[in-house]
Amino acid sequence: MGMKKIRFAIAGSGGRMGRTLIEAVLAAPDAELAAALEMPGSPFIGRDAGEFVGAPCGVIVGDDIDAALAQSDCLIDFTRPEGTLKHLETCRKHGTHAVIGTTGFTTEQKLQIQDFSRDIPIVFAPNMAVGVNAVFKLLDVAARILNEGYDVEVIEAHHRHKVDAPSGTALRMGEVVAAALGRNLADCAVYGREGHTGERPAAQIGFATVRGGDIVGDHTVLFAGTGERIEITHKSASRMPYAQGSLRAARFMCGKAKGLFDMQDVLGLR
Repeated sequence: MGMKKIRFAIAGSGGRMGRTLIEAVLAAPDAELAAALEMPGSPFIGRDAGEFVGAPCGVIVGDDIDAALAQSDCLIDFTRPEGTLKHLETCRKHGTHAVIGTTGFTTEQKLQIQDFSRDIPIVFAPNMAVGVNAVFKLLDVAARILNEGYDVEVIEAHHRHKVDAPSGTALRMGEVVAAALGRNLADCAVYGREGHTGERPAAQIGFATVRGGDIVGDHTVLFAGTGERIEITHKSASRMPYAQGSLRAARFMCGKAKGLFDMQDVLGLR
């Protein structure tokens, strides 16, 4: 008997990230595409999900979340907060595991995710890419060393279609640095400068957002001191790292009954 494959449901399967996830699942030997979901009324409904990546697979795109999650072990969701929360409700009903790559949740919505995780295992991370999570770790180390005399700025760039700013990843980078410095990001963040701003306060963490073209995702944290600069940069050339990280997250949850985890847990970086 062969190895038991993880049966995946992909939310937002017609979108840029959804297609990449389908490609990754179809290519992984330990994974099986069980369901592909789209919004009711989407032009993709009724089509073969594998068509998106040039490999028809017999899974038809649908909008019946209940039916999809009943036959899946794990949902991967990179959609919008409201939709994701609806999906999680159905995951809880069926005991389906969830990997959440959606960004832009409010504090209140994050508490709802925590609530769902009392019944099912959830990996919820602002960025699923393994390299980005390595960078989170490096930032923690750098900030502890460069804790005096260095100004911190976070610069991020994404494609023209991204709807939230700064990116969830940039905010997480700011949180990691702030925590390492014993600061609260909410108290020291500034999200744009214009006009007569006065001098830069030493404890400030600044964010700059660039949007344009088809940039998948670039993030730089700049530690600017007197006479030197340290830059820690991550650039995504495709969406595949997010998909591969999502599959690692799903494997990590196998055998877990419940709980809220992030990629630092998945990669053993705690």
